[in-house]
Order: sequence, then C-alpha cells, then structure tokens
Amino acid sequence: MRARFWGTRGSLAAPGPDTIRYGGNTSCIEVRPSDGSLVILDSGTGIRALGLSLNGSIPKRIDILLSHLHLDHLEGLGFFAPLWDPATELHIWGPPSPVRSLSDRIAQYLSPPLFPVRLAEIPAQLELHDAPEEAWTLGSATVSARPIIHQGPTVGYRIEEGGKALAYLTDHEPALAADLSSVPAEWVSGYAIAAGADVLIHDCQYTEAEYPERAGFGHSSTQHVASFAKIAGARRLILFHHDPNHTDEDLEHLCDRVRELWDGGTVELAREGDEINLR
Repeated sequence: MRARFWGTRGSLAAPGPDTIRYGGNTSCIEVRPSDGSLVILDSGTGIRALGLSLNGSIPKRIDILLSHLHLDHLEGLGFFAPLWDPATELHIWGPPSPVRSLSDRIAQYLSPPLFPVRLAEIPAQLELHDAPEEAWTLGSATVSARPIIHQGPTVGYRIEEGGKALAYLTDHEPALAADLSSVPAEWVSGYAIAAGADVLIHDCQYTEAEYPERAGFGHSSTQHVASFAKIAGARRLILFHHDPNHTDEDLEHLCDRVRELWDGGTVELAREGDEINLR
C-alpha cells in the first residue's frame, strides 16, 4: 500500500511563494492498496491535480472517503475529472448525520448558486454511503471509521493491508475534551483509529502560543499532536492540515517543536507530491 499527498493545507488554499515547499492545496491524499484500487482521502483542491494525473486511465471504480464536509475538504470535488466520466463508478463515503443525508449535504455545495451543475446531473455513476460502524473492504484493504472531535459530524479513517496501518485524523482536537496527560488512552478521541499505526497523518494546525485563542476551532497544537502520537503508540507521524497563514519556514519550526516534544518515532511535514510506502 502506498499513499501520495495532493493537498496538505487546511481551512483555505494558500498558493504562493511562501508555501511552495509544502504546498498550498487543501486536503487530499491518494491511497493505492496493493491490488491497484484507488481510494482517496478527502476532496479538497488537491483532488483536481489528482484527477488530471489519471490522464485517460481512470479506474472503473473510485472510492472517496470524506472526513467531514467543511468546504476545504469538499471544494475540489466538482473539478475532479472522473466525476464527469459516465463510465466511472464513484463511491463517496462520509460521516453519518442524524439530521440530513450525505447526499443532501453534498448537494448543498454541488448546486446553484454555489456550483453550476446539480449533484443529480453529474455524469459519473454516483453512490453515496454513510461510513459504517463496522470495518469494510475496499479493494485489498480494510477500512475503519470512527467519530472524532471536530465541529460537525467528522470521522477519522484507518486503512489496513498486509499487517500495516495508515491512520488519517485531519481536523482533530482531542485535547478539547480530555487532559491528554492523564486520561486513559481508550477515552481519547481518535485512539481507536490511531492505536499502533505505522503511519499517523494528524492535524497540527497551531503552535502552542496560537492555540488558546483558537480552542474549540477543531484543530490541534504542537503539544497536542505530540501527546496524541505518544498515547497512540504511532511509529511515524506526519503533520497535516497546515494553517494557510503559516509559511514554509513556520512549518519547519513547528515540526522541530513536535520533535522536541515527542521522541517516540519519526516526525515529518506533509508535503504535496511526497509518497509514502507501507510494505
């Protein structure tokens, strides 16, 4: 199984000279299990380039796993080339809501006046699913989803294959509900998704100085992500959902701080274009 970053930014796309190294597109990760199937984590602006990269070799089936429906994780969907191919079987998975169906919530964006084409008019063969409570199979991989702390219905995803696990916890604020230094691990938001993960991709939007004024916004500080990685027992931590106001240099200082706080494994910054392999 391998994964490639197509969008690493959070909240708002931030292209420009100060974000060249780590990228300005919003959340999107391509995951390829060993059977070659295509699973996509979130459809931020990065999904546009992912769609173009398929270059006439669009798989018959594509699965998109939406962590939640904030615009920075959804806004690229209408510009994803396979969406306009009638031969594509496109399955979209997302967090269940007690109020409105996943289809109704996505249609709120994919409809006038916000978008010129209605969801019901999309040429691809669309199937929308609430992420189930039990694990399910996509290609040769097994996927699990669990609710996590963020504004609105939000889930984290765990993708497993061949004894290796990739955990995806973007937009996650576990410290909002618990003292991470003392609470039992099983009580921590996201623990079931991240426990023992070979690769943990986790929200790290704020520095410790920035966080107090942003508590409750749904994101983690450097201290929180370091504490969470330690609790989860992750082997490799990749910092994700970069703040649009943070330059490349800011991100590197932030990464250095997480390394100081957590010496349990490798700490890296998510960078557009980078690939990771889980063998």
